[in-house]
Amino acid sequence: MNQIRLLINGEQRQLAAPLTVGSLLQQMDMAGKRVAVEVNREIVPRSRHDDYALADNDQVEVVQAIGGG
Repeated sequence: MNQIRLLINGEQRQLAAPLTVGSLLQQMDMAGKRVAVEVNREIVPRSRHDDYALADNDQVEVVQAIGGG
């Protein structure tokens, strides 16, 4: 199985490839949650999470929206 290296929220990780943003969120237990995802400083729209393929050495930032008042 192929591996890719990603920098996720500043932490270097090695994961099985192929990998999409959607499958990464599932592995992080964040699927279905209100999150913003940025890959290489570009926002990935929620509508593209399941088909946006991640590549070796991508820099990924995942930010979860927290509600409050």
